[in-house]
Parts: sequence; C-alpha cells; structure tokens
Amino acid sequence: MLRTPGARSFVLPGFAARQPFAMLTMSIVLLVRHTSGSYALAGAVAATAGVAMALCAPLSGKLADRHGQPAVLLPSVLLHAASVALLSTLALAGAPGWALVAAAVPTGASIPQVGPMVRARWSHLLAAGPDPRTPLQHTATAFESVTDEFTFVVGPVLAAALCTGVHPAAGLAAEGALTLAGGLLFAAQRRTAPPAERPRGRGGRTGGEGREGLPRGRRASALRAPALPVLVAAFFGVGAVFGGMQVSLTAFSESIGRPGLSGILYGVFAAGNMLAGVAIGMVHWRGPAQRRLLVAYPLLVATASGLWAVAGLESAVALAGLGLAVGVCIAPAVITGFTLADALVPKEVRTEAFTWLTGAVALGQAAASTAAGRLADGPGASAGFLVPLAATALACATLLLLRQRLRPAESHGMITVRGGGRPVPASVD
Repeated sequence: MLRTPGARSFVLPGFAARQPFAMLTMSIVLLVRHTSGSYALAGAVAATAGVAMALCAPLSGKLADRHGQPAVLLPSVLLHAASVALLSTLALAGAPGWALVAAAVPTGASIPQVGPMVRARWSHLLAAGPDPRTPLQHTATAFESVTDEFTFVVGPVLAAALCTGVHPAAGLAAEGALTLAGGLLFAAQRRTAPPAERPRGRGGRTGGEGREGLPRGRRASALRAPALPVLVAAFFGVGAVFGGMQVSLTAFSESIGRPGLSGILYGVFAAGNMLAGVAIGMVHWRGPAQRRLLVAYPLLVATASGLWAVAGLESAVALAGLGLAVGVCIAPAVITGFTLADALVPKEVRTEAFTWLTGAVALGQAAASTAAGRLADGPGASAGFLVPLAATALACATLLLLRQRLRPAESHGMITVRGGGRPVPASVD
C-alpha cells in the first residue's frame, strides 16, 4: 500500500496534522476544570467546540471537493491556531463561562479536516490504478483508522502530561502549534490531492448529465446516499464513547486521588482500538461489510454496558481492562463504516461524506462530554460512564432498524439528485 506512487509524501504530514485533534478535548477539559473548578463548564466548553466542528466539517469537505484541499486547509489552520490562543487566554484570565463557550465556537469550527482529506487522497490514488476495487482499498481504510487511533493513544496522554506536569494551558498551546505546523506541511503536498470537482455549466444551469452521472452545474449532497445517514448515526454513538470516556475517566482519576492517571487510562482504551485496527487490516474479508458492522456494533454496546459498574469498584486496573475491551470493539465498527461510505458514495462528494462521519463523531463526543460532565458533578464520577452505554444502544437500534440501507442493492449503485426539477440518477463510484 505504501508503495503506491505519492503515498509516502502525505502519510507522515497527514499524521502530524491530525495529532492535535486528539489533544483538543482533553486539553480543554483540563484547562477549564483547573481555572473554573467545574466539570460541567469544562464539558460544555469542550462540547461547544465539538458541535461547531460537527456542523462545519461537512461544509469544509464540500468546499475541499469543489475548490481543492489546499485552498480550504490553509485558512483553516491559521484560524484554528488563533482561536486556540484566544480560548487559552480567556480561560487563564478567569473569563466568565459564556466567554469561554463563545471562544470555543471558532476553535471547533476551524479544526482542519485532515483525516477525511487523507482518506480522499487514498481513494483517489488507488482508484487511479488498474483495479479500483483492489483489496488495498480496505487496507488503506484500516491503516487510516489505526493512524487515527494511534493519535488517540498519544494525544490524550500528551495533553494530560502537559496540562498536569507543565502548565494547565500547555496542552492547548501544543495543540495549536502542531496544527499550524502539520497543517501547512500537509497542504504543501499538492501533487497527491484529488482534483477539484467543479460543477459544469454556467450560471448554475443544468445541461444534461456530466461525469459520474451528476447533472452539470449542480452538485449532489453526500447525504443522498441512503447508507450515509445510517452510518452518521453509528458514528455519533462512537463519538459518544470517546467523549464520555474522556470526561468520565478524568473524573474517575480525580475521585481516587490520582489525576494524572486519566491520560493513561484513555490511552489504554485507544490502544485497544488501534491494535484491533491492525488485526482487521491484515485480514482480507470476504463477507459483506454491512454484516460485519451489524456484528461489531452490538459487541460495542455489550462492553460499554459494564463501564459504570466497574467504575463503582474504584479499581483503575479493572477499568483499564474493560476500557481496552471497549476500544477493541470500536475498531471494526469504524473501519467497516468508512469502507461502506467509500463504496456507496460518489467520488466527487467523497470528502464531504467522510467529513459527515467525522463530524458525527465530534457531535457525539460533544454531547457526551456535556452529559458526562453534568453526571460527574452530580451523582458522581462513575455515573458519567452511563453516557457511552445509552448512546451506543440508541445507535445500534438505528442500525438494526435501517440495516437494509446498508446493502449495495438498496442504492442499486446510484444516488438520486435533482437537476432541473427532475430526479437524476448519479452512479456510485
């Protein structure tokens, strides 16, 4: 896979550029908790950043599909670095909660969508080969999921170490600096970026069907692919696990008198995800991807159901062990979800589709951070672990009820868009 021409030029910059995202939530929670003394406010500020990211990520992906990745990435990294600096300054100055929440909006909205952009580059490069449906597509999807999870092993640990061992704002400072340096380096790799997919025709008029079956002058939304909204719901549940675990593990660590343990516990959880991703990427799967997702997700719900009870035992070792199991169950769900999105969404809106999924993760993370923070401030540290269970159970129910949409036959290789007031079929690449 790494022998694909041009691949190595963006893999390392892509890893460096996405590392800060794994640090952001933990850094915000620890800084705001330190300056305000409230988990609820810390969760609310982190949640605001996550919601802003979730709402703006699809727009960023759509713009990247239309105008090219560098044109979107450059202003994003500059705005994000400035927004992080503003949020840190306000928190350290003891600004009121509403000011921190307001500063979190541009902080989240400007998060560079490097992960979806890297996935779009893999799809572009591998589709240019003689067989666009080579097993390397699955390997690349697994590789990117492993890379994501490796950042979530390193990121929270690094953020916790910086915030507790150096300075409460050191985590956010490092996040902003890494975003700026990594994002600019990744944006400079223009040769491997997918070409901009500009609409054809003038003045927005349609002129029949262009390439990929899309009407000229009009663009399809990735959400018109029947499977994508179902996958968005599944990824929302995954995000809730991430958000709920970060806040709840922080509260749990402080409740047992070992605040520096939170990053390690979260790193163990993310390590399970990463190791499972490596194992999955080494297997050439022959069965339908949707069947794998419908097996993996109930397992995730089952493991998440024990977090609350184990946390009540106040045993860090037992919680780490169950957290590892939860992480192992996340990997197949995420990898299979991205595989289905890659197969069922047209390539000209593929970056947008990937950002809908990453945006759903951010939204789930934001909602779970808020809910878990309130539960940690109220009933107790262990109560926050009920949030991942509730979110994954709802997402699993959605998957089971709408499972027919995950089958390729449901889309019949097509999505439907409207051009000139009439339905126009658009082939799925």
